[in-house]
Amino acid sequence: MNFEDEIFKKYTVDYKKLLKYGFVKENCDYKYSKEFMNNNFRADICITCKGKINGKIIDIAFNEEYVTFRIEGQIGEFVGQVREEYKNILLDIRNNCFKINYFIYEQSNKITKLINEKYNVLPEFLWETSPNHGVFRNERSNKWFAIIMNIDKSKIISEESGNIEVLNVKLDDSVPKYLKMKGVYLAYHMSKKSWVSIILDNTVSNEEIMKLVDISFKNSDKKGKKII
Repeated sequence: MNFEDEIFKKYTVDYKKLLKYGFVKENCDYKYSKEFMNNNFRADICITCKGKINGKIIDIAFNEEYVTFRIEGQIGEFVGQVREEYKNILLDIRNNCFKINYFIYEQSNKITKLINEKYNVLPEFLWETSPNHGVFRNERSNKWFAIIMNIDKSKIISEESGNIEVLNVKLDDSVPKYLKMKGVYLAYHMSKKSWVSIILDNTVSNEEIMKLVDISFKNSDKKGKKII
């Protein structure tokens, strides 16, 4: 993941705010430039109509792209300062022109919105070591009824890999029935007898997912031990 993608990975652009901020629309793109480091460098930012953020640092004296700041690992003090000032420009754009998403992928955020609308519950991020794992808790029973996790696909399908988000829901005795559905798998990191994992890549529709969330929510209302 490149420098810009890392900064904006959980954010969605508001194009109207871009124009107010100072971006200029050119065809389908929105462009913005700002000089920094005593006007020795210029940040050129382009945001496409699909929300992709592309950025360059231009060394003004040579009119060339300055790519040294993208080198991973140990860097010198000057390069670090250039990177930090460029990062601050991106953060200011993010703070003024973007809204935060709880998760990375579109369906994950859509399901979060639907859960909030129906149950008035937002995700809780409980672990510093797993900052992208969001728990949904039944406020009446204090039990979990859903968890969205950002994991590698190999943890669900051993022969495949890549970054994905999954939704875990508790279906109890109905687990065997729903494992027959495409996109539904044995639970990652939870009891496979009671929970399933759904890959949030639109293989399973939002409507079908919410039916399973409803089952899990009802299960979380049952008396018994706290669900963990």
